[in-house]
Amino acid sequence: MGLLGRLVAPIVGGDRRVIVLGSARMVGAIGNSFLIVVLPLYIASGIVNLEGLLGGQIGVGAATVPVTEPLLIGFVLSLFGFLNSLSQPWTGRLSDRAGARRPFILAGIALLGTASGLYVFATDYWTLVVLRAAQGLGAALTIPAVVALVNEYAAGAEERGENFGVFNTFRLFGYGFGPILAGVVVEGGPYDLSGLGIETVLGRPAVIDGFDAAFLAACAGAYLSFALVYWLVHDTEESAASSDTDVSIRVFGDDRLLDPVFALGLATVAMGICVALFATLQNQINLRLDQAPIWFGIQFAAVTIANVVFQVPVGRAADRFGRRPFLLAGFVLLVPSTLLQGVVTTPVTMLAVRLLQGIAVAFAFPPSLAIAGDIASEGESGSTLSVLTMGFGLGVAIGPLTSGFLVEYGFIVPFAVGAALAVGALLAVVTQVEETLGVSA
Repeated sequence: MGLLGRLVAPIVGGDRRVIVLGSARMVGAIGNSFLIVVLPLYIASGIVNLEGLLGGQIGVGAATVPVTEPLLIGFVLSLFGFLNSLSQPWTGRLSDRAGARRPFILAGIALLGTASGLYVFATDYWTLVVLRAAQGLGAALTIPAVVALVNEYAAGAEERGENFGVFNTFRLFGYGFGPILAGVVVEGGPYDLSGLGIETVLGRPAVIDGFDAAFLAACAGAYLSFALVYWLVHDTEESAASSDTDVSIRVFGDDRLLDPVFALGLATVAMGICVALFATLQNQINLRLDQAPIWFGIQFAAVTIANVVFQVPVGRAADRFGRRPFLLAGFVLLVPSTLLQGVVTTPVTMLAVRLLQGIAVAFAFPPSLAIAGDIASEGESGSTLSVLTMGFGLGVAIGPLTSGFLVEYGFIVPFAVGAALAVGALLAVVTQVEETLGVSA
């Protein structure tokens, strides 16, 4: 069996319901990640009216900063991450209370897709802000409910890690390759549809520029995801067992300082920050390594590629040998793989370090979700697992802002701070999180 066969076989052999959910999330992730590439280009193209915004200032006293185009782009991109992550505990709790996951998933996907389509009409900045905020709320409705359903589809603890590995593989594949497809779509425009007998599209001539094509493709991807979930995904009996107990986030543990799920949530915030530090520093990295921009794209994707390759094998191994060894190994690897990004001086070594960081995430994240799933009581998967999904999303939103601020003090500084956070995450896991699955033969 070839390499591709060995990678695909564990996924094909997994729970088909999880594969369907993963496929739906992959299609949705492709459409949503389109916008990571498209929105900055769209704002910079001059189509979006920024009159009255540029040249102003925000902040107070010494903290006052000028309003620039990059700042406006950064705000509209970060808004999605912050609203998404901070809303997840509430939407996860609502799905627990309702005793249903599917309606939340469908509502969230519909909101994401509709907002993507409405971008074709957005010609001022504040409309973009409103649509991006709506997408953040849509993702918040979807993610906790999807993760809870993946947890509930596990027949027992011995399948939970593999389920999360399969699901995350599909999701990350969509997230990683969506921006590449977006670049192709934007560069390929405009598209003349008159040859297909179409005279107008959404009230406009049948010539669609690259931006509108990308927005409509993102919308179509979301609604394809909606159709997959509507026809093939159903709630379980465990979903219907809504909890009558308090499902608020527990901070303190019974016999230790922190609740283990909360400790994992904090560690996941640190992991998200470490992964996302790289995103803001394209110009500095290309100059430091004397590399072409294509190298940065490959290095950026390396974390996702490593995750796609290792998520399922790690999840399956965690079901057999226990969660904690892989969890600890992941955070141990996260420390040097983050710090070394501020030290290496060649494109190839940066690629190797980024691949190592991707392996670290693959070792840490599926076992973290599996531990939270093991701990979650019946009917509480949404609120319990949302602590981790919120943590990673919050970290990914904070990371670019952190590196953009700290790089002014030296190129290595953001990565040194990230490595320090990774050490703190490792200590939290070592001291606050115990094994939830006995070692089996």
